Amino acid sequence: MTNPSFDLTGKVAVVTGGSRGIGRAIVQAYAEAGADVVIASRKLDACEVAAKEVEQSTGRRALAVGCHVAYWDQCDALVERTYAELGRCDILVNNAGMSPLYDKLTDITEDYYDKVHAVNLKGPFRLAVQFGARMAEGDGGSIINVGTIGSLRPGSREIVYACAKAGLNALTIAIAEAYGPKVRSNCLLPGAVMTDIAESWSEERRAAAGAGAPLKRPGYAADFVGPALWLASEASAFITADIIRVDGGQYRQM
Repeated sequence: MTNPSFDLTGKVAVVTGGSRGIGRAIVQAYAEAGADVVIASRKLDACEVAAKEVEQSTGRRALAVGCHVAYWDQCDALVERTYAELGRCDILVNNAGMSPLYDKLTDITEDYYDKVHAVNLKGPFRLAVQFGARMAEGDGGSIINVGTIGSLRPGSREIVYACAKAGLNALTIAIAEAYGPKVRSNCLLPGAVMTDIAESWSEERRAAAGAGAPLKRPGYAADFVGPALWLASEASAFITADIIRVDGGQYRQM
């Protein structure tokens, strides 16, 4: 028996929200494992900077694409650009997300609700359906959604975000059935992660991040490299429709 391989040579991976934070760490890891990568986010200039860094450090091709996933026409354009320039997609990481702060629930407007829902669920739905259909018609692939542990145990400070990400959990499981057996679909649930998004948190919240977890620390972008590589590669060939917590044990079952 040989050990499973994490090698991604010959694969193409699309990562939304790929220019910073968790997405940027995953992009780098995939390229280092041999994949060509598509880096997508709302800010094309940031994607271009990341793509140049990836190409220089790994020698793999990195395609920068401006894409606001809240809009289906831009999602469809991302799909078409990927296949036109790279010819395939083997791995999709729906990582783009947003959760603006608010003081109280009555401050949440319809516009706020729609924007948060669109980025965190509406867009990932479209991309999973469009990329998944092509994967199923071709050589198969792996879809990896990035949600939040709050989708299982939501708090009042991010309720719209948590509701949308709970829908992402449902999408993960449904896509696994819809496009199996050639396409696998799984979801990673971060706990408190110290990316640039955490810079908007209060000092109290930042200090408390991860304090109640068995590992006694918050997460960092690098903590998602291993799980994302595993789910993208043949090492997880029998894993699908799974919701995997990556939170240092913060929301362990009691």
